[in-house]
Amino acid sequence: MTKSALQIARAAYQPKVPAALKGAVKAVEGAYTQSVADQDEVKKLFPNTYGMPVVTFEKTSSPKAMPAINAGVILSGGQAPGGHNVIAGIFDGLKSLNKDSRLFGFILGPGGLVDHNYMELTADIIDEYRNTGGFDMIGSGRTKLEAKEQFDKGLEILKELDIKALVIIGGDDSNTNACVLAEYYKAIGAGVQVIGCPKTIDGDLKNEQIETSFGFDTACKVYSEVIGNIQRDCNSARKYWHFIKLMGRSASHIALECALQTQPNVCIVSEEVEAKNMSLDDVITQVAEVVAKRAANGDNFGTVLIPEGLVEFIPAMKRLIAELSDFLAHHEDEFKLIKRSEQRNYIISKLTKENSEIYASLPEGVARQLTLDRDPHGNVQVSLIETEKLLAEMVGTRLAEWKKEGKYVGKFAAQVHFFGYEGRCAAPSNYDADYCYSLGYTASCLIASGKTGYMSSVRNTTAPADQWIAGGVPITMMMNMEKRHGEMKPVIQKALVKLDGAPFKTFAAKREGWALTTDYVYPGPIQYFGPTEVCDEPTKTLQLELAK
Repeated sequence: MTKSALQIARAAYQPKVPAALKGAVKAVEGAYTQSVADQDEVKKLFPNTYGMPVVTFEKTSSPKAMPAINAGVILSGGQAPGGHNVIAGIFDGLKSLNKDSRLFGFILGPGGLVDHNYMELTADIIDEYRNTGGFDMIGSGRTKLEAKEQFDKGLEILKELDIKALVIIGGDDSNTNACVLAEYYKAIGAGVQVIGCPKTIDGDLKNEQIETSFGFDTACKVYSEVIGNIQRDCNSARKYWHFIKLMGRSASHIALECALQTQPNVCIVSEEVEAKNMSLDDVITQVAEVVAKRAANGDNFGTVLIPEGLVEFIPAMKRLIAELSDFLAHHEDEFKLIKRSEQRNYIISKLTKENSEIYASLPEGVARQLTLDRDPHGNVQVSLIETEKLLAEMVGTRLAEWKKEGKYVGKFAAQVHFFGYEGRCAAPSNYDADYCYSLGYTASCLIASGKTGYMSSVRNTTAPADQWIAGGVPITMMMNMEKRHGEMKPVIQKALVKLDGAPFKTFAAKREGWALTTDYVYPGPIQYFGPTEVCDEPTKTLQLELAK
């Protein structure tokens, strides 16, 4: 593998870890737990792993000799910066317990377990990938582990390799699957522990015990650097409005964090749009008013941040998408026979009056995107909906109407961007490098403590790393029941932006000033070497949430 100078330098970086993980540890059990909602239903589904206590690791002066253990690891779902450091942490943790312990990686995600596709991860391999971005050490995949046949097929290879513990690194769906797998293996006495690790750049896998999901810090810093560059260009040319869509299907954490870092003129927060029951027209009017006010001051330029999942949070659009999805599910073959030029009118004729009118008002391209194939969960593929183009085009139309009426005197020219994949495989920031390594090392401690159905937890991460608190939280504690494919299923509850939380309230208090001024912040690239206040700072979101 050819390496850049930065990669060579980063390979030597030693991640900082909680003081408790430096040497022998003991597991201290705390209070017993219950699920975040639907306690009776969740308990019934997880009789063997429900209600377990939160665990914290503390130093001990009485280390226990541990037998060698074989463990497996899976990277599941979309990439997030720091995944390789989680694996390195697991490896180092297992080797510290017994040098003869072995770690196996399943190739291309959960499918590797089912298909018996694996490789042993040796020190030579691990050392090549320390502090690097991406998931290319073993690859990732989106196979859902939810059927008994899959569990049994996976157990065959686990037994063949004498693997006693499996670590699944993933988001809310992947960790839900980890919880189901842990319950099944415990119920049948398989002798395999299952541990989860919280990963997603979207930032929507968190709670009191899981402060943040790994990768969020790095991805937001990557996006904020580019937003800052665009804002500097914007302030230099002074002739474009930049509409920037950011990843985050189910929550606006990324958009909000990037707004706190760069101070754009507009940042839309999907959760607020839904709470205020705003229509698409309301959103367009809100943005157009900022454009008009800046134009009145002679500023015909600006930036607008847009969360990826916005259209699904606009109540009227949500109703349209629901009816559209239901209709296409039952008439897909008929729809595909319609000529493309006639598909729009066909859809308009089949929807209820309200939804038909909304659909008819959409630009041609966006209307077509709403009819594209659904994802494996039956959802509209929102990343394919060019919301940034939709807003730019409709704001332009609104301003042209106002110009005719004499309400607007400026010039409007738009540029559109979507930042998504650019942030998923970046070299992890020092924060993510440290946090991920600690999560992996903590997972090895959970394995050594005989735990199953737990998620690795590292808290107090706005403090210096030696003050971080390592432990584990039962995955059932995060569960609630939600309707999926027409039936109620246990899933980890997604964490949306809290409108009464400190990050949003801080943004809301400042956005009117940011709208009319050009008070942009240019964060620049991630810094890996230098003063700790430059290199190790966590996200604004985390600092505000923990008030430190």
